[in-house]
Amino acid sequence: MGRAFVYVILGGGVAAGYAALEFVKKGVSHGELCIISDEPVAPYERPALSKGFLLPEAAARLPSFHTCVGANEERLTPKWYREHGIELVLGTGVKSADVKRKTLLTTTGETISYKFLIVATGARALKLEEFGVSGSDAENVCYLRDIADANRLVNVIQSCPEGNAVVIGGGYIGMECAASLVINKMNVTMVFPEEHCMARLFTTKIANYYEEYYKSRGVNFVKGTVLSSFDFDSNGKVTAVNLRDGSTLSVDMVVVGIGIRPNTGLFEGQLTLEKGGIKVNGMLQSSNSSVYAIGDVAAFPVKAFGETRRLEHVDSARKSAKHVVAAIMEPDKTGEFDYIPFFYSRIFTLSWQFYGDNVGEVVYFGDMSGSAFGAYWVSKGQLVGAFLEGGNKEEYEAIAKVTSLRPAIEDLTELERQGLRYAVTVSQKPAVSPPVEVRASDLLLEKPLYAWHATAGVIIAASIAAFAYFYGKKRRRW
Repeated sequence: MGRAFVYVILGGGVAAGYAALEFVKKGVSHGELCIISDEPVAPYERPALSKGFLLPEAAARLPSFHTCVGANEERLTPKWYREHGIELVLGTGVKSADVKRKTLLTTTGETISYKFLIVATGARALKLEEFGVSGSDAENVCYLRDIADANRLVNVIQSCPEGNAVVIGGGYIGMECAASLVINKMNVTMVFPEEHCMARLFTTKIANYYEEYYKSRGVNFVKGTVLSSFDFDSNGKVTAVNLRDGSTLSVDMVVVGIGIRPNTGLFEGQLTLEKGGIKVNGMLQSSNSSVYAIGDVAAFPVKAFGETRRLEHVDSARKSAKHVVAAIMEPDKTGEFDYIPFFYSRIFTLSWQFYGDNVGEVVYFGDMSGSAFGAYWVSKGQLVGAFLEGGNKEEYEAIAKVTSLRPAIEDLTELERQGLRYAVTVSQKPAVSPPVEVRASDLLLEKPLYAWHATAGVIIAASIAAFAYFYGKKRRRW
């Protein structure tokens, strides 16, 4: 038993939802597109899970955050998929994939074939057991990757009001969950091995700003160490967290955010893998021409950096989803994916955005004791990255544009003096068109060039007169 589709999207996260909308915009026919997801719900905006979903009041719940509301697009409920003839195969995993035969075997035993496959399998949360620590199955130890995790986390929070929570990890999930736990009036301690939070992105100076703010909201930090074991009560609940530095923290609940690993298992040995993900070209096409990859699972060429990267962020998922549909349906009209890495977060009353790359020398600007400040990264004489906290829409757009332009920077002191004004000024300059070589044939295709016509007319008239004069003289001589 099996079914066949022209297009199959494997995975039901952010990228899948945005790709579905793009397929409809480009006129996909009813019955041509299928989405297979092991989650039981239609694609949704995953960032909502660590923000609105965890709020104690007016919490976000489906269907309010189905894709594609995160980009102010249409909200794609299950009804929307039905109305557009898109088959949703939900709550169903895939046991195996055969890219040569273009088939997928689901956990229900069905074979689904395709002409084009878009892999949007995302990533899974890393478990403590992968680092030699047991206890992930304890009822008060939580992860946060999907909506089932979010529901479980909410239930645990509600079971221990104003209790002690330990967050393991200082990255995105750790920082955002810690903020949500504080809003839920929990006593929060964050534990991570790095010297400061958000170590992959923030400098020490930027991280200190956020850590000080978190401390003002009651969060404790234990840095430079890791979890070594748990203590349990007779019911199997975690009662204490034991750290490698010898300290022990009493807990009512634990949230673990120690990273993710791309879901590539179905394609190992079949597709080329790189940077932990599926390697794709500028059209997001894998080593098999009928298979494409997007979102967290895709390792794609970043033109601005001249290298392949795999980016774990919702913005990359949304934009790669849009591009891949164009690459498949309109290949002759679609160029290579040209993406500037973008990361952002909103925590408490804070909001920051980062564009580009965090390499080279750092130039800070603004008042880091206030509510608005930022930084530029300059490498090999070019501005390659920009960060801004507390900006408005126009200011965020300015740092995005200046990063994409990669202007030459000769004087770091002057850049520091101008600060945000530099990005705003550069972003407002009109684009300079490159010089164009004009051929004689081009003149026939442009608007009339009246000055040229007048000059040409005089020249032609003079030529005719001269010819007539000499011709007349010859006629008289003959």
